[in-house]
Amino acid sequence: MVKLPDGRPFPPPRCADERAMLETWLEFHRETLAMKCAGLTEEQLRRTPVEPSPMSLLGLVQHMEAVEAEWFQRTFAGRDEPFRYPRDNGFTVAPERTAEETLAGWRQEVERSRAVVAAAGSLDDSGTFLEPEAAEVLGDSEVSLRWILIHMIEEYARHNGHADLLRERVDGVTGT
Repeated sequence: MVKLPDGRPFPPPRCADERAMLETWLEFHRETLAMKCAGLTEEQLRRTPVEPSPMSLLGLVQHMEAVEAEWFQRTFAGRDEPFRYPRDNGFTVAPERTAEETLAGWRQEVERSRAVVAAAGSLDDSGTFLEPEAAEVLGDSEVSLRWILIHMIEEYARHNGHADLLRERVDGVTGT
């Protein structure tokens, strides 16, 4: 695996199979979110600098913890786990939950997701939406690992764009 100077994995531009490519792109985006949070204080991670949005870097991390659990544990692995945060406000971190706890919870959920993906035999393996509304909207109750990995890359990429703006407003740091 190729590593960028900042330590993030970078997908090889050629000669990688589809699964390796998808998994590496997901890892790249996970590490990008971690990098956007690195070196900040608790107060800086909680800051909501883009009014009127209540979004903070720490809130993004908590949201991604919930998204990892939703797609890999609940949908793909079929585990009927309770939602950890209100579904309508997962970006707001409870005052008693520290940045350290939030980041550790996200990292733990990422590890659980990696284990689920590693145990899957094929990108065509599928899981089932546990909420009937999701199946109704998409027209199917089954979703492939391939679809989930692509969706997770998209989800992280979108929120990493938010993280770019938040980080710049917090301390002026810009970059990839």
